[in-house]
Amino acid sequence: MFEPNADELLANNERYIATFSDHDLALRPRRRLAVVACMDSRMDIFEMLGLDHGDAHIIRNAGGVVTDDVIRSLVLSQRLLDTVEIILLHHTDCGLQKVTGEELKDELEAETGVRPSWALESFKDPAQDVRQSIRRLQLNPFIAHKDHIRGFVYQVEDGRLVEATI
Repeated sequence: MFEPNADELLANNERYIATFSDHDLALRPRRRLAVVACMDSRMDIFEMLGLDHGDAHIIRNAGGVVTDDVIRSLVLSQRLLDTVEIILLHHTDCGLQKVTGEELKDELEAETGVRPSWALESFKDPAQDVRQSIRRLQLNPFIAHKDHIRGFVYQVEDGRLVEATI
């Protein structure tokens, strides 16, 4: 049986408010860093990278894929909020490794009568997909600071980050 979380989360927020401090946070991230990561709940981005509140922009989606919306967010991060460095984070045992885009689209179309227009961006090898994402950023005319882009695969088995070099 599913138990909704919203009421508990609101109670948690009340406790948070009681001890809230803005920590002298600025609108711009202290480390001038943007991280693009998978939305997987096993990845605590701040903890695994040793980041503090206000250090970086964290952009998450299924697979940590560089989509048009990720590009939009990175452009705003760089052009308006002065970030320079981009870190990409995929991980082992990703759900996108277990599904093919056309099969899911076929299922959704059969169920709803509408075929999704978006690409699922499934992949077999997370390191190869990180390299593809790096290339997408390097080739995009709107992304600045192309020499400060690196990508990693988080090993969910032991917490290690392994660089996906081009």
